[in-house]
Amino acid sequence: MSITFKSQATGDLFMVQAHAESLLKLLGKAPAAQGIIETKDMPAALQILRALGDEVAEDEASRDIERDEDPDERDAGDQRGADFQGERVSLRLRAWPLIQMLEKAHAADKPIVWGV
Repeated sequence: MSITFKSQATGDLFMVQAHAESLLKLLGKAPAAQGIIETKDMPAALQILRALGDEVAEDEASRDIERDEDPDERDAGDQRGADFQGERVSLRLRAWPLIQMLEKAHAADKPIVWGV
């Protein structure tokens, strides 16, 4: 299942339900079938999601140091590009489209809704 975030300021944003619900919980929103992020709440939402990115980046960097692993080597992965098993997309990366949507919607003074 997926959740579709909509705003008059942007195109629709489709997100896997589990990932969308994780982000909504971070924003203090109950993962309900319908909801809204009003423009007055967007600066706080942006701050939360951006802080998530900082925390995750710091955590990933510390794990690289702990494992004595070169981050460039890890990111290069399989040079043939054929084997992506085991690759994980962080919540920080999954939040990026929502951050962009929040920025545009806030600038245009338009809410973001889902389930409508």
